[in-house]
Amino acid sequence: MPLVGDRAYLDHAATTPMLPAAREAWLLQSAQLGNPSSLHASGRAARRVVEEARESIAANLGTRPSAVVFTAGGTEADNLAVKGLFWSRRRATGATAILASAVEHHAVLDPVEWLAADQGADVRWIGVDALGRVDLTHVSDLLERSSQVALCTVMWANNEVGTVQPVEELVRLCHEAGVPFHTDAVQALGQLPIDLGALGADAVTISSHKIGGPFGVGALVVDPRASLTPVLHGGGQEREIRSGTLDAAGVAGFAVAVEHAVVGQRERAARLELLRDELIAGIGRVVPDAVVNGDLGTGPEHRLPGNVHVSFPGCEGDLLLMLLDAAGIDCSTGSACTAGIPEPSHVLLAMGADQTMARSSLRFSLGEASTDDDVAAVIAALPGAVARARRAGSLAPQVS
Repeated sequence: MPLVGDRAYLDHAATTPMLPAAREAWLLQSAQLGNPSSLHASGRAARRVVEEARESIAANLGTRPSAVVFTAGGTEADNLAVKGLFWSRRRATGATAILASAVEHHAVLDPVEWLAADQGADVRWIGVDALGRVDLTHVSDLLERSSQVALCTVMWANNEVGTVQPVEELVRLCHEAGVPFHTDAVQALGQLPIDLGALGADAVTISSHKIGGPFGVGALVVDPRASLTPVLHGGGQEREIRSGTLDAAGVAGFAVAVEHAVVGQRERAARLELLRDELIAGIGRVVPDAVVNGDLGTGPEHRLPGNVHVSFPGCEGDLLLMLLDAAGIDCSTGSACTAGIPEPSHVLLAMGADQTMARSSLRFSLGEASTDDDVAAVIAALPGAVARARRAGSLAPQVS
């Protein structure tokens, strides 16, 4: 049955329902008193909850507990990684160049652009192909003058089109050049196999509410050998990398969600792939000229199992979204973090789409609670919604 009342929820890339076990852990700790930084018994009890959660997350991700730095979410973790690595490297070596893919989430794009505008960073954008995947040859070329490069940041899997990046090869190229590497793994966690110890990245961003944990908590997994300048200053928490009182309840729920995301990941991914392929086939039947974006290959090296990103020629994505919303379908025109901003997808533009095509797209993202009924609801609602959106487009005044 659909997830939210009589609605079909296909926006799991934006947020997921909290897992019952994560909610229970969160509520249990929420009822307890104590600042994890306090030395008395209540504070020590809260600190124990935080450290046990840290150990659990580290064990499930294949890394050390000391590497897990808790933050208020993925956006803060990305800012800490990009700014912290840049400032530290610039201070140590004078390097000012940042390598970043053109399809990053705005939680990375905006800090990179701010560093360019305010801190003198020299941003060198990494191009992508028509599938949204970075060009490794271009990365190698950009790393030739590695002494100038402060860091490289490329997301593990794209939040809009679902394309998976070759992060293992990127880590290798960067480390051979002596350049720190950061990846935003917010979309990858729970959908792809992840072993951060084997990956060896200098910094990896993860988020709680994308995997069934509470809002307002995330982590930057930092290699203890990496040098990172803090963004926040204050109490010196989290090895003095991220000051601020920790949310023990949120961290407890986050740890439960991470364990759930990792255990049984392959089985859940296989089920999501079946639903994804069913949705893609259904869209092709009812809207034959629809274009599926991203890598259509199968397997974890190609595409996120729950992602379907489609362009509907002749439609404005925002209008089509509203028509589907009225029909009981929850989906997205792209990242929820930029919803309401009338701009074409920077991801599709980087992949070579024109402005019209970039504005005509929707993202359907499946999750653990998704069902065949959700897929059927989308397929049933699409023909009428697309027809109405195209009629509205044909009546709209043309701007020359």
